[in-house]
Amino acid sequence: MAYEFIISEVADGVATLTMNRPDALNALTIALLTEAGDALADLSARDDVSVVILTGAGRAFSAGVDLKALQAAGQDVSAGDVGTELNTAARRVQHLLAGMPQATIAKVNGFCFTGGLEIMLACDIIISADEAKFGDTHAMIGLRPTWGMTQRLARRVGMMRAKELSFTARTISGTEAAGYGMVMESVPRADLDAHVAKLASAIATNSSGSIAAYKDLYGRSENTGLDDGLIYEADTKYEIKDVEERMAAILARLKG
Repeated sequence: MAYEFIISEVADGVATLTMNRPDALNALTIALLTEAGDALADLSARDDVSVVILTGAGRAFSAGVDLKALQAAGQDVSAGDVGTELNTAARRVQHLLAGMPQATIAKVNGFCFTGGLEIMLACDIIISADEAKFGDTHAMIGLRPTWGMTQRLARRVGMMRAKELSFTARTISGTEAAGYGMVMESVPRADLDAHVAKLASAIATNSSGSIAAYKDLYGRSENTGLDDGLIYEADTKYEIKDVEERMAAILARLKG
């Protein structure tokens, strides 16, 4: 499928989905988010994809909602809400990133603000450039979060730090974001592509069925209490088609 604002590429079990509005710092519009959702839905159904990397073209991951497009559309933001259409498209992308059977990695190459930060936080693993810039600027603009910022950010960095970042709307570096736990780790921008490619390759060599099961179980753990999570882990059944082949290969190596 051809996209206008998204580039989707697949190689060796790894898909790379690139938000492609570099002149606008990949600012989020209904059209871009709709295409991203369509691309993710397509990838989620593919047996030949184990990992999906989400990134941005040019100098940004995403600068957040395209305020110019919002204004041009005449959207009523008097309640601080960006509107149903944008909310629906963004939440679909987040639902797919968090719920698709493939592991999802956010590769944050540059600016990542507000709505872009909320999209990023829906990914399983986040790697950033040291030089990347992060910020929750809802309060600076006069908006309120509607894509899960108050739920996901606090789970990553702790409640007090999340409040501080949201209340001040200050900008932090990739290095600071890693220190706070907002991202898993940061590396020099020159090393980012190779670092993420190595991580994605390491994941892709493993059983896609096991990864899908892990993703579901970790999601359950994150979103429910410990007791419920333990019961769910013990009782839920998965079809992992390559287990016998993989086990046989390991046993053969042990014999050798």
